Amino acid sequence: MIQKLDNGYIVNINKPVEWTSFDVVKKIRNITRIKRVGHAGTLDPFATGVLLICMGKATKNVAALMNLKKEYEAILRLGQTTDTLDLTGNITEEKPVPEFDKHQLNEIFRQFTGTIQQKIPAYSAAKIGGRRSYALARKGVEIPDRFKTVTIYCFKLLDFRASEIHFAVECGQGTYIRTLAYDIAVKLGTTGHLTRLTRKRIGDYHLEQSLSLNLFEQHWQAEKHHGNN
Repeated sequence: MIQKLDNGYIVNINKPVEWTSFDVVKKIRNITRIKRVGHAGTLDPFATGVLLICMGKATKNVAALMNLKKEYEAILRLGQTTDTLDLTGNITEEKPVPEFDKHQLNEIFRQFTGTIQQKIPAYSAAKIGGRRSYALARKGVEIPDRFKTVTIYCFKLLDFRASEIHFAVECGQGTYIRTLAYDIAVKLGTTGHLTRLTRKRIGDYHLEQSLSLNLFEQHWQAEKHHGNN
């Protein structure tokens, strides 16, 4: 979906796996030849889903878009954790997985619903002394524990098996789903990391309306061609 505004464009892109959010910004800039391009909320490289791209003077809307509620679906693998809290990292801990049931999971989800304190992951885009935390972590710098307040509006169990939990979350700005997943695993008496993360929605921008980068390029070229005629 390409939303044309008086001051620019907002594009709902389905971010591909293994791309950083900045990779997408750079690609959009190359396609459109518009210099002012930004995104409204980082998605981790392993994640997919809705990434809102603002172009031209529409970059002024970034802050407002980042304040919108977001919805994610994720898969938590129990028994192993990694330094990044997702499948891209190195395994740092292994623990047995106890038996659990739907009732236990729903009770844990209830405990994490509302306004909570969350530990900021070492491998995150948060800044420490002007430098990205993940850049320091990759160099082996010890990252101090830091916490932030986030809001979880809805926490829903979608499916589970012996070592995997599939869940959905509706949350506010700045929530780390990787941290949330790890905290769930700890509450169950084990450890874990995310193997899949998809952002399904930001405000009224849904995944079903999003464009792949290839499809965006086709739409953009068609719109520019139509505008020149």
